[in-house]
Amino acid sequence: MDLDDGVGTTELGRLMRVWTDDISRLTAGVAPVTDQEPEVAARPAGLTVTVGWGPGLFDRLGLDDRRPSWLAPLPPMPVDDLDEAYGGTDLLLQLCSHSPVPLAHARRLLVGAARGIATPRWVQPGFRDPGEQAGLAFRNEFGQVDGTVQPDVADRDADLLWIGPASASHPGWVGGSSLVLRRIRMDMEDWERADRVAREHAVGRDLATGAPLTGGEESTPVDLHAVLPSGLPVVDRHAHVRRASPHAPHERFLRRPYSYEQVGTDGTVETGLLFAAFQADPVRQFLPVQRRLAEGDLLNIWTVPVGSAVYAVLPGCAEGDWLGRALLV
Repeated sequence: MDLDDGVGTTELGRLMRVWTDDISRLTAGVAPVTDQEPEVAARPAGLTVTVGWGPGLFDRLGLDDRRPSWLAPLPPMPVDDLDEAYGGTDLLLQLCSHSPVPLAHARRLLVGAARGIATPRWVQPGFRDPGEQAGLAFRNEFGQVDGTVQPDVADRDADLLWIGPASASHPGWVGGSSLVLRRIRMDMEDWERADRVAREHAVGRDLATGAPLTGGEESTPVDLHAVLPSGLPVVDRHAHVRRASPHAPHERFLRRPYSYEQVGTDGTVETGLLFAAFQADPVRQFLPVQRRLAEGDLLNIWTVPVGSAVYAVLPGCAEGDWLGRALLV
Protein backbone atom coordinates (compact mmCIF):
# COMPACT_ATOMS: atom_id res chain seq x y z
CA MET A 1 0.00 0.00 0.00
CA ASP A 2 1.07 3.62 -0.58
CA LEU A 3 0.31 6.53 1.73
CA ASP A 4 -2.26 8.95 0.37
CA ASP A 5 -1.28 12.55 -0.38
CA GLY A 6 -1.21 14.76 2.69
CA VAL A 7 -0.82 11.92 5.18
CA GLY A 8 1.60 12.64 8.00
CA THR A 9 2.92 10.92 11.10
CA THR A 10 -0.30 11.64 13.02
CA GLU A 11 -2.44 9.78 10.49
CA LEU A 12 0.09 6.94 10.21
CA GLY A 13 0.11 6.58 13.99
CA ARG A 14 -3.68 6.40 14.01
CA LEU A 15 -3.59 3.63 11.39
CA MET A 16 -0.95 1.70 13.33
CA ARG A 17 -3.08 1.84 16.48
CA VAL A 18 -6.15 0.55 14.62
CA TRP A 19 -4.18 -2.14 12.82
CA THR A 20 -2.55 -3.29 16.08
CA ASP A 21 -5.91 -3.75 17.77
CA ASP A 22 -7.49 -5.41 14.74
CA ILE A 23 -4.53 -7.76 14.19
CA SER A 24 -4.45 -8.71 17.87
CA ARG A 25 -8.13 -9.63 17.76
CA LEU A 26 -8.15 -11.36 14.37
CA THR A 27 -5.19 -13.61 15.12
CA ALA A 28 -6.85 -14.63 18.38
CA GLY A 29 -10.17 -15.47 16.70
CA VAL A 30 -11.94 -12.40 18.08
CA ALA A 31 -13.85 -10.07 15.76
CA PRO A 32 -12.69 -6.43 15.62
CA VAL A 33 -15.17 -3.80 16.77
CA THR A 34 -16.13 -2.83 13.22
CA ASP A 35 -16.39 -6.41 11.91
CA GLN A 36 -19.73 -7.06 10.20
CA GLU A 37 -18.96 -10.79 9.77
CA PRO A 38 -17.75 -11.80 13.26
CA GLU A 39 -18.50 -15.47 12.59
CA VAL A 40 -15.74 -15.57 9.97
CA ALA A 41 -13.19 -14.13 12.40
CA ALA A 42 -13.91 -16.89 14.92
CA ARG A 43 -11.82 -19.44 12.97
CA PRO A 44 -8.42 -17.78 12.23
CA ALA A 45 -6.72 -21.05 11.13
CA GLY A 46 -3.29 -19.93 12.29
CA LEU A 47 -3.68 -16.40 10.92
CA THR A 48 -0.59 -14.18 11.21
CA VAL A 49 -0.04 -10.62 10.02
CA THR A 50 3.35 -8.99 9.42
CA VAL A 51 3.63 -5.22 8.96
CA GLY A 52 6.49 -3.55 7.10
CA TRP A 53 7.48 0.01 6.21
CA GLY A 54 9.10 0.73 2.84
CA PRO A 55 11.75 3.34 1.94
CA GLY A 56 9.15 5.71 0.47
CA LEU A 57 7.37 6.08 3.80
CA PHE A 58 10.47 7.61 5.39
CA ASP A 59 10.98 9.92 2.41
CA ARG A 60 7.38 11.15 2.43
CA LEU A 61 7.16 11.69 6.20
CA GLY A 62 10.65 13.14 6.72
CA LEU A 63 11.71 10.34 9.06
CA ASP A 64 15.26 9.86 7.74
CA ASP A 65 16.68 9.89 11.28
CA ARG A 66 14.57 6.79 12.07
CA ARG A 67 15.24 4.93 8.83
CA PRO A 68 17.42 1.79 9.01
CA SER A 69 20.69 2.35 7.17
CA TRP A 70 20.04 -0.64 4.87
CA LEU A 71 16.48 0.30 3.87
CA ALA A 72 16.62 0.95 0.12
CA PRO A 73 15.68 -0.92 -3.07
CA LEU A 74 18.12 -3.61 -4.13
CA PRO A 75 20.61 -2.40 -6.75
CA PRO A 76 19.79 -3.42 -10.36
CA MET A 77 20.58 -7.05 -11.18
CA PRO A 78 21.53 -8.26 -14.70
CA VAL A 79 18.73 -10.84 -14.71
CA ASP A 80 15.96 -8.45 -13.62
CA ASP A 81 13.03 -7.48 -15.80
CA LEU A 82 11.15 -5.58 -13.12
CA ASP A 83 7.56 -4.44 -13.44
CA GLU A 84 6.86 -1.32 -11.37
CA ALA A 85 3.39 -2.73 -10.70
CA TYR A 86 5.12 -5.14 -8.30
CA GLY A 87 7.73 -2.80 -6.88
CA GLY A 88 8.31 -1.41 -3.41
CA THR A 89 5.50 0.43 -1.60
CA ASP A 90 5.23 2.59 1.51
CA LEU A 91 3.50 -0.11 3.54
CA LEU A 92 3.37 -3.89 3.46
CA LEU A 93 0.83 -6.28 4.93
CA GLN A 94 1.73 -9.96 4.75
CA LEU A 95 -1.19 -12.15 5.77
CA CYS A 96 -0.83 -15.91 6.20
CA SER A 97 -3.35 -18.57 7.19
CA HIS A 98 -3.99 -22.27 6.66
CA SER A 99 -7.38 -21.29 5.21
CA PRO A 100 -8.09 -18.66 2.54
CA VAL A 101 -11.37 -17.66 4.23
CA PRO A 102 -10.02 -15.89 7.36
CA LEU A 103 -7.15 -14.56 5.27
CA ALA A 104 -9.47 -12.81 2.81
CA HIS A 105 -11.62 -11.59 5.69
CA ALA A 106 -8.63 -10.08 7.51
CA ARG A 107 -7.38 -8.45 4.31
CA ARG A 108 -10.72 -6.71 3.74
CA LEU A 109 -10.85 -5.41 7.29
CA LEU A 110 -7.24 -4.17 7.42
CA VAL A 111 -7.35 -2.56 3.97
CA GLY A 112 -10.70 -0.99 4.85
CA ALA A 113 -9.26 0.42 8.07
CA ALA A 114 -6.59 2.20 6.01
CA ARG A 115 -9.09 3.98 3.76
CA GLY A 116 -8.20 7.68 3.54
CA ILE A 117 -4.65 7.00 4.76
CA ALA A 118 -3.22 4.38 2.40
CA THR A 119 -4.27 2.80 -0.90
CA PRO A 120 -3.33 -0.65 -2.21
CA ARG A 121 -0.97 -0.71 -5.19
CA TRP A 122 -0.76 -4.48 -5.61
CA VAL A 123 -2.02 -7.69 -4.06
CA GLN A 124 -0.46 -11.06 -4.80
CA PRO A 125 -1.85 -14.32 -3.40
CA GLY A 126 0.70 -17.04 -2.77
CA PHE A 127 0.44 -20.57 -1.44
CA ARG A 128 2.31 -23.40 0.20
CA ASP A 129 1.27 -27.03 0.71
CA PRO A 130 -1.27 -27.08 3.60
CA GLY A 131 0.00 -30.56 4.50
CA GLU A 132 3.56 -29.30 4.94
CA GLN A 133 5.26 -30.62 8.08
CA ALA A 134 8.55 -32.03 9.29
CA GLY A 135 9.68 -34.53 6.67
CA LEU A 136 7.33 -33.07 4.05
CA ALA A 137 9.13 -30.03 2.69
CA PHE A 138 7.74 -27.20 0.59
CA ARG A 139 8.22 -27.69 -3.16
CA ASN A 140 7.99 -24.89 -5.68
CA GLU A 141 6.33 -25.34 -9.07
CA PHE A 142 9.57 -26.74 -10.56
CA GLY A 143 9.21 -29.63 -8.12
CA GLN A 144 12.32 -28.37 -6.32
CA VAL A 145 12.50 -28.65 -2.53
CA ASP A 146 12.76 -24.96 -1.64
CA GLY A 147 14.14 -23.42 1.54
CA THR A 148 16.19 -26.38 2.80
CA VAL A 149 19.11 -24.50 4.37
CA GLN A 150 17.79 -22.36 7.20
CA PRO A 151 19.49 -20.64 10.16
CA ASP A 152 18.48 -21.68 13.66
CA VAL A 153 16.69 -18.39 14.40
CA ALA A 154 15.09 -19.75 17.57
CA ASP A 155 18.49 -20.20 19.20
CA ARG A 156 22.08 -19.74 18.10
CA ASP A 157 21.35 -17.79 14.90
CA ALA A 158 18.75 -15.40 16.33
CA ASP A 159 20.96 -12.40 15.56
CA LEU A 160 20.72 -13.25 11.85
CA LEU A 161 16.97 -12.56 11.93
CA TRP A 162 16.28 -10.00 14.64
CA ILE A 163 17.70 -6.47 14.83
CA GLY A 164 19.70 -6.12 18.04
CA PRO A 165 20.61 -3.02 20.07
CA ALA A 166 24.12 -2.85 18.60
CA SER A 167 22.88 -2.73 14.99
CA ALA A 168 19.67 -0.72 15.45
CA SER A 169 19.77 2.72 13.83
CA HIS A 170 16.97 3.73 16.24
CA PRO A 171 15.85 2.03 19.49
CA GLY A 172 12.42 1.51 17.97
CA TRP A 173 13.82 -1.13 15.60
CA VAL A 174 15.18 -3.49 18.28
CA GLY A 175 13.37 -6.79 17.84
CA GLY A 176 12.37 -5.97 14.27
CA SER A 177 13.68 -7.48 11.07
CA SER A 178 13.75 -6.88 7.32
CA LEU A 179 12.01 -8.48 4.38
CA VAL A 180 13.35 -8.77 0.85
CA LEU A 181 10.51 -9.83 -1.45
CA ARG A 182 11.37 -11.01 -4.96
CA ARG A 183 8.61 -11.94 -7.41
CA ILE A 184 10.12 -14.51 -9.80
CA ARG A 185 8.38 -15.62 -12.99
CA MET A 186 9.02 -19.28 -13.89
CA ASP A 187 9.06 -20.59 -17.47
CA MET A 188 7.20 -23.83 -16.88
CA GLU A 189 6.90 -24.70 -20.57
CA ASP A 190 10.65 -24.57 -21.16
CA TRP A 191 11.44 -26.25 -17.82
CA GLU A 192 9.22 -29.18 -18.73
CA ARG A 193 11.23 -29.67 -21.94
CA ALA A 194 14.40 -30.22 -19.89
CA ASP A 195 15.20 -33.79 -18.88
CA ARG A 196 15.75 -34.92 -15.31
CA VAL A 197 19.53 -34.83 -15.55
CA ALA A 198 19.55 -31.23 -16.80
CA ARG A 199 17.16 -30.12 -14.06
CA GLU A 200 19.15 -31.72 -11.26
CA HIS A 201 22.39 -30.40 -12.76
CA ALA A 202 20.94 -26.88 -12.62
CA VAL A 203 19.62 -27.20 -9.08
CA GLY A 204 22.53 -29.24 -7.68
CA ARG A 205 20.15 -31.55 -5.82
CA ASP A 206 18.23 -34.76 -6.38
CA LEU A 207 14.73 -33.56 -7.19
CA ALA A 208 13.01 -36.57 -5.61
CA THR A 209 14.61 -36.29 -2.17
CA GLY A 210 16.14 -32.80 -2.09
CA ALA A 211 19.51 -34.37 -1.21
CA PRO A 212 22.62 -32.73 -2.68
CA LEU A 213 24.16 -34.48 -5.69
CA THR A 214 27.13 -35.25 -3.47
CA GLY A 215 24.97 -37.70 -1.49
CA GLY A 216 23.03 -38.05 1.75
CA GLU A 217 19.56 -36.71 2.43
CA GLU A 218 17.90 -33.30 2.22
CA SER A 219 19.52 -32.02 5.42
CA THR A 220 23.01 -33.27 4.44
CA PRO A 221 25.41 -30.35 3.78
CA VAL A 222 26.47 -30.17 0.16
CA ASP A 223 30.13 -31.04 -0.48
CA LEU A 224 31.20 -28.26 -2.82
CA HIS A 225 34.72 -29.75 -3.11
CA ALA A 226 33.62 -33.18 -4.40
CA VAL A 227 34.87 -34.04 -7.89
CA LEU A 228 34.07 -36.70 -10.47
CA PRO A 229 36.73 -39.16 -11.75
CA SER A 230 37.17 -36.76 -14.67
CA GLY A 231 38.21 -34.04 -12.25
CA LEU A 232 35.08 -31.96 -12.86
CA PRO A 233 33.06 -30.84 -9.82
CA VAL A 234 30.08 -33.00 -8.87
CA VAL A 235 28.09 -29.82 -8.29
CA ASP A 236 28.39 -27.50 -11.29
CA ARG A 237 30.08 -24.16 -10.67
CA HIS A 238 26.84 -22.45 -11.68
CA ALA A 239 24.38 -24.81 -9.97
CA HIS A 240 21.82 -23.05 -7.81
CA VAL A 241 22.91 -24.77 -4.60
CA ARG A 242 26.51 -23.61 -5.08
CA ARG A 243 25.64 -20.01 -6.00
CA ALA A 244 23.23 -19.76 -3.05
CA SER A 245 25.70 -21.21 -0.51
CA PRO A 246 27.07 -18.65 1.97
CA HIS A 247 30.67 -17.55 1.56
CA ALA A 248 30.70 -16.27 5.16
CA PRO A 249 28.68 -17.25 8.27
CA HIS A 250 26.61 -14.06 8.14
CA GLU A 251 25.43 -14.68 4.54
CA ARG A 252 22.38 -16.58 5.78
CA PHE A 253 18.72 -15.61 6.12
CA LEU A 254 15.32 -17.12 6.80
CA ARG A 255 13.80 -18.29 3.50
CA ARG A 256 10.00 -18.36 3.28
CA PRO A 257 8.98 -18.89 -0.37
CA TYR A 258 5.43 -19.06 -1.73
CA SER A 259 4.21 -20.24 -5.12
CA TYR A 260 1.75 -18.18 -7.15
CA GLU A 261 -0.34 -18.55 -10.29
CA GLN A 262 -1.63 -15.42 -12.02
CA VAL A 263 -4.48 -16.24 -14.40
CA GLY A 264 -5.23 -13.73 -17.17
CA THR A 265 -8.68 -13.05 -18.59
CA ASP A 266 -7.62 -14.91 -21.75
CA GLY A 267 -6.77 -18.03 -19.77
CA THR A 268 -2.99 -17.57 -19.85
CA VAL A 269 -1.24 -18.45 -16.62
CA GLU A 270 1.89 -16.87 -15.16
CA THR A 271 3.53 -19.26 -12.71
CA GLY A 272 6.12 -18.07 -10.27
CA LEU A 273 7.60 -17.79 -6.82
CA LEU A 274 7.26 -15.11 -4.16
CA PHE A 275 10.67 -15.43 -2.57
CA ALA A 276 10.52 -13.86 0.88
CA ALA A 277 13.80 -13.55 2.78
CA PHE A 278 13.90 -12.27 6.37
CA GLN A 279 17.14 -11.08 7.99
CA ALA A 280 18.53 -8.42 10.33
CA ASP A 281 20.51 -6.63 7.59
CA PRO A 282 19.77 -7.40 3.91
CA VAL A 283 22.80 -5.50 2.59
CA ARG A 284 25.18 -7.59 4.66
CA GLN A 285 23.35 -10.93 4.55
CA PHE A 286 21.15 -11.16 1.45
CA LEU A 287 22.77 -8.95 -1.17
CA PRO A 288 26.05 -10.91 -1.61
CA VAL A 289 24.08 -14.11 -2.25
CA GLN A 290 21.66 -12.38 -4.61
CA ARG A 291 24.55 -10.97 -6.63
CA ARG A 292 26.05 -14.43 -7.09
CA LEU A 293 22.69 -15.81 -8.19
CA ALA A 294 22.16 -12.96 -10.66
CA GLU A 295 25.63 -13.38 -12.14
CA GLY A 296 25.64 -17.11 -12.80
CA ASP A 297 22.79 -19.30 -11.49
CA LEU A 298 21.78 -21.98 -14.02
CA LEU A 299 18.16 -21.58 -12.89
CA ASN A 300 18.25 -18.13 -14.52
CA ILE A 301 17.64 -20.01 -17.80
CA TRP A 302 14.07 -20.66 -16.63
CA THR A 303 13.38 -17.79 -14.21
CA VAL A 304 13.08 -14.00 -14.41
CA PRO A 305 12.69 -11.66 -11.40
CA VAL A 306 9.78 -9.35 -12.24
CA GLY A 307 9.24 -7.71 -8.85
CA SER A 308 11.53 -6.59 -6.06
CA ALA A 309 10.97 -4.77 -2.78
CA VAL A 310 12.67 -4.23 0.59
CA TYR A 311 10.82 -3.49 3.83
CA ALA A 312 11.70 -2.81 7.45
CA VAL A 313 9.57 -5.20 9.49
CA LEU A 314 8.19 -3.62 12.65
CA PRO A 315 8.89 -5.28 16.01
CA GLY A 316 5.95 -6.75 17.86
CA CYS A 317 4.53 -4.91 20.83
CA ALA A 318 3.24 -5.64 24.30
CA GLU A 319 -0.43 -5.56 25.18
CA GLY A 320 -1.62 -1.96 25.45
CA ASP A 321 1.13 -0.72 23.12
CA TRP A 322 0.91 -0.38 19.32
CA LEU A 323 3.10 -1.20 16.34
CA GLY A 324 5.63 1.48 15.45
CA ARG A 325 4.86 3.74 18.43
CA ALA A 326 8.54 4.08 19.43
CA LEU A 327 9.31 5.35 15.92
CA LEU A 328 6.52 7.92 15.73
CA VAL A 329 6.29 9.53 19.18
